[in-house]
Amino acid sequence: MKAFIVDDEPPARARLASLLEELGGVEVVGEAGDGRTAVEIVARLKPDVVLLDISMPLMSGLEAARHLMTFESPPAVIFCTAYDEHALEAFDANAIDYLVKPIRLERLKGALERARRYSSGAVARVQAAAPVPAARTHLCARVRGNLMLVQVSEIQYLLAEDKYTVVHHAHGEVLIEEPLKALELEFGERFVRIHRNCLVARASLTGLVRAPDERVFAQIAGSAAQLEVSRRNLPAVRKLVKGANV
Repeated sequence: MKAFIVDDEPPARARLASLLEELGGVEVVGEAGDGRTAVEIVARLKPDVVLLDISMPLMSGLEAARHLMTFESPPAVIFCTAYDEHALEAFDANAIDYLVKPIRLERLKGALERARRYSSGAVARVQAAAPVPAARTHLCARVRGNLMLVQVSEIQYLLAEDKYTVVHHAHGEVLIEEPLKALELEFGERFVRIHRNCLVARASLTGLVRAPDERVFAQIAGSAAQLEVSRRNLPAVRKLVKGANV
């Protein structure tokens, strides 16, 4: 069994590695100190199990687990944390076990046995039945076969295009296979719908302009794009733009 350890404290990672070595039959293929780095590396290494702390910088373990569950062959996830208050959220995130630090050898052994029995099909079924968790801090995309994480706070607008959503962000654009409606439900406080096919980050909306043909377009900070605002959505968008008289 191949394992990957994620914890922002090096001594905690070292202790887990030592416990795994003592148990035997487990190869530690890598480590990370935050959730975002972990997701990126796990996508390449494809370990069987990820031992995941919860409270970490850049991306929490709970969100990292959600991204891991979208992989074609998701790893088993075992949360390892100093706080038991996250237990319910951990199982909502499809963890197969939840270990409270200091981790005991026998508890770790039992968790790994569960991980060995856990199939990717079971992960997918649990994922489909899981409740809707808190909004993510990153969106996950595949670019030429490689995983790319886009920080939600850097997204300027989201544009529906055929079966995909184009994510326009501060550093370019990527395609994701998530419907615009689902993104609106998850990030409704951050984005505003300006058209049936477009959500704009409220913080990026700088103005409105009326074209000679009477159509109205939204102006986006840091972007040359002018996105059409539908008549249906215009009243709500106008309220967000101070001084708009179109």
